[in-house]
Amino acid sequence: MRCPYCGSEDTQVKDSRPTEENSAIRRRRMCPDCAGRFTTFERVQLRELTVMKRSGRKVPFDRDKLVNSVTVALRKRPVDAERIERMVSGLVRQLEASGESEIASSVIGELVIDALRGLDPVAYVRFASVYRDFREAADFESVLGEIARDAIPHAKGQSDDDEDEATQPPEPAKPRTATHRSSRAGTQTNKTSGETH
Repeated sequence: MRCPYCGSEDTQVKDSRPTEENSAIRRRRMCPDCAGRFTTFERVQLRELTVMKRSGRKVPFDRDKLVNSVTVALRKRPVDAERIERMVSGLVRQLEASGESEIASSVIGELVIDALRGLDPVAYVRFASVYRDFREAADFESVLGEIARDAIPHAKGQSDDDEDEATQPPEPAKPRTATHRSSRAGTQTNKTSGETH
């Protein structure tokens, strides 16, 4: 593996371990020439994928480029790197399972948009604004409207639960026993039983 810092081809593997999903091997490497350290991943590739650009040009599918695009959309959002990795792995599996060796860039873009829509609404708007080339405020309003519509069923489910709780009949009050002392006879009277002690 070539060193990304100095270009040396004599790098050494210092540590290897599987990722959480066992879908890849993470290798920690070091360059003896410049002492640079970096990480590589070894993954199973079911088929060679080619991306067809809108211009008609064909380029090899680049997983790292997909990771970078998603990471930029999720910048400063509360989503950890492991969730991003799982999301990208899922997208790649979908592409490989499609049975097609050539994938239109528009198909990849829509898959990413759908995944981000369920992961983080802010990242979804960011990615959609670039991918769909938003040019005016109305474009953003359309996407924000989609997010609002997605939130309605969830909010309705909560309100239904609240209504169910509100319509539950109240529990019957337990009878309270009050004891009074007679000032004259020095007797106690239990009002609930009517007995005198």
